[in-house]
This record gives sequence, structure tokens and C-alpha cells, in this order.
Amino acid sequence: MNKFIIVGVILVVLVALLASNKKLVETLKNIYKIEELRKRILFTLGLLLIYRLGSFVTLPGINHHILELQTQAAGEQGGLMGLLNVFTGGAFSQASIFALGVMPYITASIIIQLLGIMVPYFRKMQREGESGRRKMNQWTRFLTIAVLLLQAPAYLKTQVPSIAIAHPEGFILTSTIILIAGTMFIMWLGEKITDKGIGNGISLIIMIGIVARLPHAFLGEVMLKLQGNAGSIIMLIVELVFLAMVFMLAIAIVQAVRKIPVQYAKRIVGNKQYGGVRQYIPLKLNAANVMPIIFAQALMFIPGLIWGGQWLMIQGFWYNFTLAVLVIAFTYFYTAIIVNPQMMADDMKRNGGFIPGVKPGKSTVTYIDNVMTRITLPGSIFLALITILPAIAMVIGINPSFAYFFGGTSLLIMVGVVLDTLKQIESYLLNRHYDGLMKTGRIQGRY
Repeated sequence: MNKFIIVGVILVVLVALLASNKKLVETLKNIYKIEELRKRILFTLGLLLIYRLGSFVTLPGINHHILELQTQAAGEQGGLMGLLNVFTGGAFSQASIFALGVMPYITASIIIQLLGIMVPYFRKMQREGESGRRKMNQWTRFLTIAVLLLQAPAYLKTQVPSIAIAHPEGFILTSTIILIAGTMFIMWLGEKITDKGIGNGISLIIMIGIVARLPHAFLGEVMLKLQGNAGSIIMLIVELVFLAMVFMLAIAIVQAVRKIPVQYAKRIVGNKQYGGVRQYIPLKLNAANVMPIIFAQALMFIPGLIWGGQWLMIQGFWYNFTLAVLVIAFTYFYTAIIVNPQMMADDMKRNGGFIPGVKPGKSTVTYIDNVMTRITLPGSIFLALITILPAIAMVIGINPSFAYFFGGTSLLIMVGVVLDTLKQIESYLLNRHYDGLMKTGRIQGRY
């Protein structure tokens, strides 16, 4: 009963704070006035609701009560398993029809992206414009099914206790088919959100799974502190202040860019003058985004297989030290893949642009590469720090389920997806001559 009272009080306080913000209320009214934006937001919320409802549907043939008891006895999962459970909003541990979420699709997308760099056939498709993009998407879907054919049986054998299976006959085959269908349905929902909704569909589905765990994790942390002494309440307030600071730092780093000035030469075509203006190439401090963390956490399972399960204890020093080093290394590796100084230099030369004080050609390539290398260092260190923050939070006594929100992939995904969605909403408002979402400051990309 105390839990419901606490949740009620928190909701009342949040609603009161939001209602007292006149700027927010006015912005919501403006959003409602734009019919297209209103329909897109409602469409997105509707499909996200369908996804969340499906996350609670357990696979046929599983005794849900026994599975729940086994999950509670096992406790909070750590490492990559715990991360997958956070990404799927708890569907992973509940053996839901959406248990694997969109992670097989993400895996397939990464593989296709790497093939686009190493294999000439896929590199050619990347340069074919819209038709090439459709072909790449089709290859990604086929590869997703192949990944699912490996991951689904492995998940059923390792994560679903045999005692919870009510009807073992044909369980692996039927459940594998259902898991494949579930992931493909989630992919379809994501594509529909991207086309007819607001924001990137796949990213929003991942984010909603992460956010769905936040109220339960926060409530667990509150109850844990209420059961302690009087100093525990002070500690809870300190935790929330620290969490707010981490979010602000993540937002600042995600939006941080290093602007390289580019001057374009004047060209006279007929009676019109083109060029002669200065623009900028924005090089992101965190160009690799969350990919280095995903790669590093996946690779951390190899030492666990060699030296045993103790290596996978995410509070351990050597686990976090190795993870941080891998994140820094993968940040440089992935940044080198997605940022191509040669292509930037060629595009500038083709359009009559140059960096002031730098010769076109090889000197420009070297200059961009040097700048990117320098700004990647603080970006990689930040990613490494963000990666190990949940472990630090657990060590100082924060509930493991709540500690996941203090850093790692979940934090960066939430920040990145929210900022991207807000930018799209703000573009609708500004195009209709309404005020933007913020009274002061700006969302990256507003101007």
C-alpha cells in the first residue's frame, strides 16, 4: 500500500510542476493546433502502446508464475544480460514474445554497415541513393532472420528454466518461430513510426523499453532508502542530484561539436552570384555515439568464458578497467569507420570550398583527420566514464536496477533519442511560426 501512496504523491508533484510551467503549457497548445504534428504524435504513441502491451505476453507453453519465482530468486541480472533486459523493458526476463526486442536487427545493421566499408558490392549499393538504401534494408532484414535463428534457440535454452516449461514437446521450435515473428513485428512497428510518426521508430522502441523500467527501479530505490535510517533520505536526495548532473553532462557532450570553417569561392552563373559565404563542418565530439559501448560489452563475454563467471561481475575492478579500455579503443575504431576525411575534402574541392589557411587536397585531409583524432580523445574518455558509472553506483549502495540509469548505453540512448525527437517537433513549430520548445538556449540543429 505504501508503494501506491508514494507513486501517487510523486505523480501529483510532477503534474503540478508541469502545469505551473506556462511556457510548457503554451507549447503543448501550439503542438495541438498543428494537425499533422498532432496526428503523428498520436500515431507514434499508439504504436508504442502496442509494443508495450506485447511485452507482457508470455511465450505459449511457459508457466508464468514459476518463471516469475525463478526470476526473483535469480535476482537482478548484470552484464550484457541485464542490459538486454533493460533494452526490452523487462520482456527479456519475462520470456515475452518480444523477448529479443530489436537487438538482432541492431546486430544485423552493424554487420551490414561494416560490410559496406569492406565489401565492394555493399559499398556500391551505399552509393546508389534511394534504390541502394532499399536493397541494404532488404539485406538487413534477411540477416536479422539469420541472427534470430541463432539467438532465439540460445535464449530459450539459457534463459528459460526447464521447470517453467509446461509442455516441453516442440517448445524450442514453436517458440523460436514466435520470437522471430515478434522481432520482425517490432521492426515493422519501428518503420511505420519513422514513416508516419515522429522520431526514429527503432530508437524510440529501444528508449520506451528503457524508460518503462525507470518507475519500478526508482520506486525500488525509494523503498530501500525508506527502510534505512534517517540519513538514507539525505542519500536519496544526493543520488537524484547526481543523476540530474549526469544527464546534463550527457546532453552537453552529445551535442558538443567542433566547427571547422569552410570558405566557398564566388561563382558567377548568368546574372546570379553563388558561393562567397563561410560555412562550417560540425565534427561531433562523440561521433561514435553508443556503438563502442555495445561492442565492448559484447566482447566482455569472451574473458568470462575463459576465466569463469566471476569475470562478469560488473562491480569488479578488472571488469570495469578492461571495459573502459575497450570502449576507448572501439571509439577510435568506429569513429575512423564513420568519419571519412578524404570524402569531406573531395566534397569541398568539388564545390569550390576550402578551409582558410589550409591547402586543398592532402593537407585538408590531414587537417580534418588531426582535428578528429584530438576531439575523439575526450569523447572516448567520457564514454568510458559513462560506461562504468552504473558499476560505481552499485558499489556505493544504489539498487542495481536503478544504477543502470546513471550511465552506460541506456543513458546515452535516452538522451540521444529525446533530443532527436525534440528537434523534429521543434522544426514543425518553427515552420508554423510558433515559438520553439525552449525559452532559453537551443536544441542542436535549430538554426
